Amino acid sequence: MDVRHDPVLLHETLGFLLGGEGLYLDATLGDGGHASALLDAEPRARLLGNDRDHGSLDFARARLARFGDRVTLVHGTFAQLPQAHAAAGGERLAGALFDFGLSSRQIDDPARGISFMHEGPLDQRLDRSNGLPLNERLALADEAEVAQALREYGDVRGAGRMARAIVAAARAGALGTTRDLAAVVGRAGGDSRPKALAPVFQALRIWVNDELGDIDAALAWLPSAVRDGGVVVTLSYHSGEDRRVKHALRGEPRVSVSRRLPVMDDAEAVGPWEELTRKVVVPSNEEQETNPRARSARLRAFRRKPR
Repeated sequence: MDVRHDPVLLHETLGFLLGGEGLYLDATLGDGGHASALLDAEPRARLLGNDRDHGSLDFARARLARFGDRVTLVHGTFAQLPQAHAAAGGERLAGALFDFGLSSRQIDDPARGISFMHEGPLDQRLDRSNGLPLNERLALADEAEVAQALREYGDVRGAGRMARAIVAAARAGALGTTRDLAAVVGRAGGDSRPKALAPVFQALRIWVNDELGDIDAALAWLPSAVRDGGVVVTLSYHSGEDRRVKHALRGEPRVSVSRRLPVMDDAEAVGPWEELTRKVVVPSNEEQETNPRARSARLRAFRRKPR
Protein backbone atom coordinates (compact mmCIF):
# COMPACT_ATOMS: atom_id res chain seq x y z
CA MET A 1 0.00 0.00 0.00
CA ASP A 2 1.29 3.47 -0.94
CA VAL A 3 1.39 5.50 2.26
CA ARG A 4 3.01 8.62 0.82
CA HIS A 5 1.30 11.85 1.82
CA ASP A 6 2.08 14.74 -0.49
CA PRO A 7 2.13 18.06 1.41
CA VAL A 8 -0.84 20.14 0.26
CA LEU A 9 -0.17 23.58 -1.25
CA LEU A 10 3.48 23.28 -0.24
CA HIS A 11 4.98 26.10 -2.30
CA GLU A 12 2.15 28.47 -1.45
CA THR A 13 2.46 27.64 2.25
CA LEU A 14 6.20 28.33 2.31
CA GLY A 15 5.72 31.52 0.32
CA PHE A 16 3.57 32.97 3.07
CA LEU A 17 5.20 31.33 6.08
CA LEU A 18 8.93 31.84 5.68
CA GLY A 19 10.22 34.98 7.34
CA GLY A 20 13.77 34.32 8.47
CA GLU A 21 15.20 32.81 11.59
CA GLY A 22 13.19 31.87 14.63
CA LEU A 23 10.88 29.23 15.98
CA TYR A 24 8.14 27.87 13.74
CA LEU A 25 5.21 25.70 14.76
CA ASP A 26 3.84 22.86 12.68
CA ALA A 27 0.73 22.12 14.70
CA THR A 28 -0.27 19.05 12.67
CA LEU A 29 3.05 17.48 11.86
CA GLY A 30 1.61 14.52 9.95
CA ASP A 31 4.28 12.87 7.86
CA GLY A 32 6.59 15.90 8.18
CA GLY A 33 6.40 17.03 4.56
CA HIS A 34 5.75 20.72 5.23
CA ALA A 35 8.19 20.70 8.15
CA SER A 36 11.11 19.20 6.24
CA ALA A 37 10.60 21.61 3.33
CA LEU A 38 10.50 24.58 5.71
CA LEU A 39 13.69 23.56 7.49
CA ASP A 40 15.46 22.98 4.17
CA ALA A 41 14.34 26.37 2.83
CA GLU A 42 15.34 28.34 5.96
CA PRO A 43 18.54 27.01 7.58
CA ARG A 44 18.12 29.41 10.53
CA ALA A 45 14.65 28.12 11.37
CA ARG A 46 13.85 25.85 14.29
CA LEU A 47 10.70 23.80 14.56
CA LEU A 48 8.22 22.84 17.24
CA GLY A 49 6.27 19.95 15.73
CA ASN A 50 3.04 18.71 17.27
CA ASP A 51 0.65 15.86 16.52
CA ARG A 52 -1.96 13.92 18.49
CA ASP A 53 -1.23 10.74 16.52
CA HIS A 54 1.66 8.71 17.95
CA GLY A 55 2.13 6.99 14.60
CA SER A 56 2.54 10.29 12.78
CA LEU A 57 5.08 11.47 15.33
CA ASP A 58 7.14 8.30 14.93
CA PHE A 59 7.06 8.64 11.13
CA ALA A 60 8.00 12.34 11.23
CA ARG A 61 10.69 11.79 13.85
CA ALA A 62 12.55 9.49 11.47
CA ARG A 63 12.05 11.85 8.54
CA LEU A 64 13.26 14.91 10.46
CA ALA A 65 16.17 13.24 12.29
CA ARG A 66 18.69 14.84 9.90
CA PHE A 67 17.85 18.28 11.32
CA GLY A 68 19.06 17.31 14.79
CA ASP A 69 18.38 19.73 17.63
CA ARG A 70 16.65 22.21 15.32
CA VAL A 71 13.52 20.10 15.86
CA THR A 72 11.45 19.55 18.99
CA LEU A 73 8.52 17.13 18.72
CA VAL A 74 5.60 16.88 21.13
CA HIS A 75 2.50 14.73 21.39
CA GLY A 76 -0.82 16.41 22.04
CA THR A 77 -3.91 18.14 20.75
CA PHE A 78 -4.18 21.73 19.57
CA ALA A 79 -5.72 22.60 22.94
CA GLN A 80 -2.52 21.41 24.64
CA LEU A 81 -0.24 23.62 22.53
CA PRO A 82 0.13 26.38 25.16
CA GLN A 83 1.68 23.91 27.60
CA ALA A 84 3.89 22.35 24.92
CA HIS A 85 5.05 25.76 23.73
CA ALA A 86 5.82 26.90 27.28
CA ALA A 87 7.75 23.68 27.98
CA ALA A 88 9.83 24.34 24.84
CA GLY A 89 10.84 27.77 26.19
CA GLY A 90 7.91 29.94 25.16
CA GLU A 91 9.76 31.86 22.44
CA ARG A 92 7.27 33.79 20.33
CA LEU A 93 6.68 32.12 17.01
CA ALA A 94 8.00 33.39 13.70
CA GLY A 95 5.28 31.40 11.99
CA ALA A 96 2.71 28.70 12.54
CA LEU A 97 1.08 26.17 10.23
CA PHE A 98 -2.23 24.48 11.01
CA ASP A 99 -3.10 21.76 8.50
CA PHE A 100 -6.51 20.48 9.54
CA GLY A 101 -6.43 17.51 7.18
CA LEU A 102 -5.49 13.86 7.60
CA SER A 103 -2.65 11.99 5.98
CA SER A 104 -3.28 9.27 3.42
CA ARG A 105 -1.63 6.88 5.84
CA GLN A 106 -4.30 7.60 8.45
CA ILE A 107 -7.20 7.44 6.01
CA ASP A 108 -6.05 4.19 4.41
CA ASP A 109 -5.32 2.35 7.65
CA PRO A 110 -8.24 -0.10 8.13
CA ALA A 111 -7.49 -0.36 11.86
CA ARG A 112 -8.50 3.28 12.34
CA GLY A 113 -11.95 2.95 10.80
CA ILE A 114 -11.82 6.43 9.29
CA SER A 115 -12.82 5.52 5.75
CA PHE A 116 -15.85 3.59 4.54
CA MET A 117 -13.62 2.36 1.71
CA HIS A 118 -11.76 0.03 4.09
CA GLU A 119 -13.42 -2.42 6.45
CA GLY A 120 -12.10 -2.21 9.98
CA PRO A 121 -13.10 -1.55 13.59
CA LEU A 122 -15.21 1.58 14.03
CA ASP A 123 -12.64 3.49 16.06
CA GLN A 124 -11.90 6.81 14.27
CA ARG A 125 -9.80 8.24 17.11
CA LEU A 126 -6.73 10.11 15.93
CA ASP A 127 -5.08 9.36 19.27
CA ARG A 128 -5.99 5.79 20.11
CA SER A 129 -4.38 6.06 23.53
CA ASN A 130 -7.13 8.41 24.76
CA GLY A 131 -10.90 8.23 24.95
CA LEU A 132 -13.36 5.68 23.68
CA PRO A 133 -13.59 4.40 20.10
CA LEU A 134 -16.48 5.74 18.06
CA ASN A 135 -18.78 2.73 18.41
CA GLU A 136 -18.52 2.87 22.21
CA ARG A 137 -19.03 6.65 22.31
CA LEU A 138 -22.14 6.29 20.14
CA ALA A 139 -23.59 3.64 22.45
CA LEU A 140 -23.42 6.17 25.32
CA ALA A 141 -24.42 9.25 23.36
CA ASP A 142 -27.62 11.23 23.32
CA GLU A 143 -29.40 11.14 19.95
CA ALA A 144 -29.75 14.93 19.89
CA GLU A 145 -25.98 15.36 20.32
CA VAL A 146 -25.25 13.00 17.45
CA ALA A 147 -27.86 14.68 15.25
CA GLN A 148 -26.29 18.07 15.97
CA ALA A 149 -22.86 16.71 15.00
CA LEU A 150 -24.23 15.32 11.74
CA ARG A 151 -25.76 18.70 10.88
CA GLU A 152 -22.85 20.89 11.95
CA TYR A 153 -19.94 18.78 10.75
CA GLY A 154 -21.39 17.03 7.71
CA ASP A 155 -24.46 18.97 6.56
CA VAL A 156 -26.25 15.61 6.67
CA ARG A 157 -29.85 15.70 5.50
CA GLY A 158 -32.32 13.97 7.78
CA ALA A 159 -29.79 14.20 10.61
CA GLY A 160 -32.34 13.36 13.32
CA ARG A 161 -33.48 10.19 11.60
CA MET A 162 -29.90 9.20 10.85
CA ALA A 163 -28.82 9.78 14.45
CA ARG A 164 -31.63 7.62 15.81
CA ALA A 165 -30.63 4.74 13.55
CA ILE A 166 -26.93 5.03 14.36
CA VAL A 167 -27.38 5.31 18.13
CA ALA A 168 -29.87 2.41 18.18
CA ALA A 169 -27.42 0.19 16.28
CA ALA A 170 -24.57 1.17 18.61
CA ARG A 171 -26.61 0.45 21.74
CA ALA A 172 -27.60 -2.94 20.29
CA GLY A 173 -23.93 -3.81 19.75
CA ALA A 174 -24.46 -3.90 15.98
CA LEU A 175 -22.00 -1.14 15.06
CA GLY A 176 -18.59 -2.74 15.40
CA THR A 177 -17.09 -2.03 11.98
CA THR A 178 -17.04 0.54 9.19
CA ARG A 179 -19.15 -1.84 7.10
CA ASP A 180 -21.78 -1.90 9.85
CA LEU A 181 -21.97 1.89 9.91
CA ALA A 182 -22.17 2.09 6.13
CA ALA A 183 -25.07 -0.36 6.16
CA VAL A 184 -26.96 1.62 8.82
CA VAL A 185 -26.44 4.88 6.92
CA GLY A 186 -27.63 3.27 3.69
CA ARG A 187 -30.81 1.94 5.30
CA ALA A 188 -31.61 5.12 7.23
CA GLY A 189 -30.96 7.46 4.33
CA GLY A 190 -31.98 5.23 1.47
CA ASP A 191 -28.61 5.84 -0.19
CA SER A 192 -25.39 3.88 0.25
CA ARG A 193 -23.36 5.70 -2.39
CA PRO A 194 -20.06 7.33 -1.35
CA LYS A 195 -21.55 10.83 -1.54
CA ALA A 196 -24.04 9.79 1.17
CA LEU A 197 -21.56 7.90 3.33
CA ALA A 198 -18.70 10.42 3.28
CA PRO A 199 -20.47 13.27 5.18
CA VAL A 200 -21.59 10.91 7.96
CA PHE A 201 -18.14 9.36 8.42
CA GLN A 202 -16.56 12.83 8.37
CA ALA A 203 -19.01 14.28 10.89
CA LEU A 204 -18.61 11.41 13.34
CA ARG A 205 -14.81 11.55 13.10
CA ILE A 206 -14.84 15.27 13.86
CA TRP A 207 -17.23 14.68 16.75
CA VAL A 208 -15.38 11.79 18.41
CA ASN A 209 -12.09 13.72 18.25
CA ASP A 210 -13.61 17.12 19.18
CA GLU A 211 -11.64 18.51 16.26
CA LEU A 212 -13.43 21.85 15.97
CA GLY A 213 -13.32 22.54 19.70
CA ASP A 214 -9.61 21.84 19.49
CA ILE A 215 -9.24 24.33 16.63
CA ASP A 216 -11.11 27.01 18.59
CA ALA A 217 -8.76 26.60 21.55
CA ALA A 218 -5.63 26.90 19.43
CA LEU A 219 -6.81 29.92 17.46
CA ALA A 220 -7.69 31.74 20.67
CA TRP A 221 -4.14 31.13 21.96
CA LEU A 222 -2.27 32.27 18.84
CA PRO A 223 -2.29 36.06 19.37
CA SER A 224 -0.17 35.68 22.49
CA ALA A 225 2.14 33.11 20.92
CA VAL A 226 3.08 34.69 17.56
CA ARG A 227 5.63 37.50 17.40
CA ASP A 228 4.88 40.83 15.72
CA GLY A 229 5.04 40.26 11.97
CA GLY A 230 4.80 36.50 12.38
CA VAL A 231 2.54 34.63 9.96
CA VAL A 232 -0.10 31.97 10.55
CA VAL A 233 -1.12 29.71 7.66
CA THR A 234 -4.20 27.49 7.87
CA LEU A 235 -5.24 24.66 5.55
CA SER A 236 -8.94 23.87 5.88
CA TYR A 237 -10.87 21.08 4.16
CA HIS A 238 -14.49 21.78 5.02
CA SER A 239 -16.67 24.75 5.91
CA GLY A 240 -16.69 24.16 9.67
CA GLU A 241 -12.92 24.57 9.87
CA ASP A 242 -12.85 27.57 7.56
CA ARG A 243 -15.62 29.35 9.50
CA ARG A 244 -13.58 29.08 12.68
CA VAL A 245 -10.49 30.50 11.00
CA LYS A 246 -12.42 33.49 9.70
CA HIS A 247 -14.09 34.02 13.09
CA ALA A 248 -10.85 33.96 15.05
CA LEU A 249 -8.30 35.44 12.66
CA ARG A 250 -10.22 37.55 10.16
CA GLY A 251 -12.59 38.71 12.89
CA GLU A 252 -15.81 37.77 11.11
CA PRO A 253 -18.85 36.59 13.04
CA ARG A 254 -18.98 32.79 13.08
CA VAL A 255 -22.35 31.46 11.95
CA SER A 256 -24.01 28.33 13.23
CA VAL A 257 -24.96 25.99 10.40
CA SER A 258 -27.99 24.70 12.25
CA ARG A 259 -29.41 28.06 13.39
CA ARG A 260 -27.88 30.44 10.83
CA LEU A 261 -27.26 32.97 13.60
CA PRO A 262 -24.02 34.87 14.32
CA VAL A 263 -22.08 33.61 17.30
CA MET A 264 -20.60 37.04 18.03
CA ASP A 265 -21.57 40.65 17.36
CA ASP A 266 -19.97 42.63 14.56
CA ALA A 267 -18.64 45.02 17.21
CA GLU A 268 -16.42 42.22 18.45
CA ALA A 269 -14.99 41.58 14.99
CA VAL A 270 -11.70 43.35 15.64
CA GLY A 271 -8.55 41.35 16.04
CA PRO A 272 -4.76 41.45 15.98
CA TRP A 273 -4.38 39.98 12.49
CA GLU A 274 -3.81 41.39 9.01
CA GLU A 275 -5.17 38.99 6.42
CA LEU A 276 -2.78 38.23 3.58
CA THR A 277 -5.35 36.22 1.62
CA ARG A 278 -8.69 37.97 1.34
CA LYS A 279 -9.47 35.28 -1.24
CA VAL A 280 -8.64 31.70 -0.31
CA VAL A 281 -5.80 29.98 -2.13
CA VAL A 282 -6.74 26.63 -3.68
CA PRO A 283 -4.62 23.88 -5.25
CA SER A 284 -3.77 24.23 -8.91
CA ASN A 285 -5.39 21.92 -11.44
CA GLU A 286 -2.08 20.10 -11.71
CA GLU A 287 -1.88 19.49 -7.96
CA GLN A 288 -5.48 18.32 -7.85
CA GLU A 289 -4.76 15.83 -10.61
CA THR A 290 -1.66 14.42 -8.92
CA ASN A 291 -3.12 14.54 -5.40
CA PRO A 292 -6.94 14.21 -5.57
CA ARG A 293 -7.27 14.45 -1.78
CA ALA A 294 -6.02 18.05 -2.00
CA ARG A 295 -9.06 19.17 -4.01
CA SER A 296 -11.01 20.57 -1.06
CA ALA A 297 -8.03 22.38 0.53
CA ARG A 298 -8.38 26.09 1.27
CA LEU A 299 -5.37 28.13 2.41
CA ARG A 300 -5.58 31.35 4.39
CA ALA A 301 -2.67 33.38 5.74
CA PHE A 302 -2.56 36.08 8.43
CA ARG A 303 0.20 38.35 9.78
CA ARG A 304 0.38 39.36 13.45
CA LYS A 305 -0.04 43.14 13.79
CA PRO A 306 2.37 45.06 16.04
CA ARG A 307 1.31 45.13 19.67
